[in-house]
Amino acid sequence: MRRDILVFDIETVADADAARRLLRLPELNDAQARDALADYFLDKTDGRNDFPRHPFHQVVAISYAHLVREPGEEGTEIVVRRLATGGTESSHEAEILQGFFAIIEQRAPQLVTFNGRGFDIPVLKYRAMVHGLSCPRWFNEGDKWNNYDARYAGTYHLDMLEIFSDYGASARCSMDEVAASFGIPGKLETAGSDVRAMFEDGDIGAIRHYCETDVCTTLLLLLRWQLFSGALTPSAYARALLGFRNYLQAESEQRPWLGEYLQAWDALTQG
Repeated sequence: MRRDILVFDIETVADADAARRLLRLPELNDAQARDALADYFLDKTDGRNDFPRHPFHQVVAISYAHLVREPGEEGTEIVVRRLATGGTESSHEAEILQGFFAIIEQRAPQLVTFNGRGFDIPVLKYRAMVHGLSCPRWFNEGDKWNNYDARYAGTYHLDMLEIFSDYGASARCSMDEVAASFGIPGKLETAGSDVRAMFEDGDIGAIRHYCETDVCTTLLLLLRWQLFSGALTPSAYARALLGFRNYLQAESEQRPWLGEYLQAWDALTQG
């Protein structure tokens, strides 16, 4: 397995510029263009779904937890190194994407997502090409059976939705549903449907904070899977949880949204 692990999540809004080009309506403002794009996809799906297809998602935030696998007396230990969001609140999409793919080029970590294969990864690929970016290592790393695009090998990309649903053989539950069943915090006060309003209000910070809490949940789901699959012993799992809890505690004064997540976690644990 890879030493470096990158648990990540993205937040997006509909690309107003792409919507204007697709619909041949250059006179629309950004909000009108996003509404018109939703209507376009609603019409394309006979009224079933207004969610834009992957190329039309502008990436607003990419948050990640950097974990490392370390050798221990009982086997593998997982240590939390950092939880962060790429770029700054004023970063353009191209800068955010460039930072993400630079990590791939430099470290080739194992990626961990929830529905990353169905959403995050194709969006990132499309949007990287929108901006003319390049990431050769994505395609050169690994071998025929183990690489970033291999669906059934988690060496380079472990999609927790795929794992939990046995690659679609059973129901594909939402992250919030799985978290609730496991006694792990899921969504707090914000949901993905709130992102557009926050973006149009200019509250990019709130989007970044929300994205980081989703990463926290994905990380805890990963650790639970590692315990169940035997990749972590019960004591190594307990140490990983304690290490992550201590990290959140240490960060909570400067990053109160992480403190709120920790409080929600503690409440579930105590309950």
